[in-house]
Amino acid sequence: MLRIENLVKRYGHKEVLKGFNYSFSKGVYGMLGANGAGKSTLMNLITDNVRRTGGSILYDGVDILKLGASFRALVGYMPQQQGYYDNFSARMFLFYMAELKGIARKRAKEQIEQLLRVVNLSHVADLKMEEFSGGMRQRTLLAQALLGDPKILILDEPTAGLDPKERVNLRNYIRRISEDKIILLATHVVSDVESIADRILIMKEGILAADDVPAALIEKVQGNNLEDVYMYYFGENSISSGDF
Repeated sequence: MLRIENLVKRYGHKEVLKGFNYSFSKGVYGMLGANGAGKSTLMNLITDNVRRTGGSILYDGVDILKLGASFRALVGYMPQQQGYYDNFSARMFLFYMAELKGIARKRAKEQIEQLLRVVNLSHVADLKMEEFSGGMRQRTLLAQALLGDPKILILDEPTAGLDPKERVNLRNYIRRISEDKIILLATHVVSDVESIADRILIMKEGILAADDVPAALIEKVQGNNLEDVYMYYFGENSISSGDF
């Protein structure tokens, strides 16, 4: 169980998260929100890449700051953007990330070969990443997030740059591995989460505006799909935070 209590993050005078509360158990959580809603900030706080201003993040009842490295070992994170080692091949990059995560060489080798197959990069695994397309780079990032079989998987815009077939394959894979993981998936591509998310979190202006199963949210806004839900909260005639 990952529990977030009254989480606050400020940058100077700007309050990006305003007392966020939520409890995550195993399953897929789709996080929807416009730019600046606080999605990436929340993810960076959970991964302990950014220091919180206030509140608590608890894993099995213990603050993650007290758990330290033992908690970070449970987390796989795919950031929206990341600097690359362009002179590394995908395989070299994954071995490097496995070493940083403290994964034994033999186990790392087995996992890397499996993950290269999962993300369909086995045939180009020894090419330098400077030759990769944007979609191939995204798939490499996903593979590194999956190293170590993390219990918490955090994906920030994971399908950016992927073609439709790759996006479907990725969604299906996330669904398959979600039985024993907490998976947070932030995206602007609503179709990426409509078919696989157990729950949808709508974030707006640093707060949780709505949270429910996809069908219930669609019914609430009298829509036909999750796109209608998104437009209800973020379209030109969307409600403001003062209406919550």
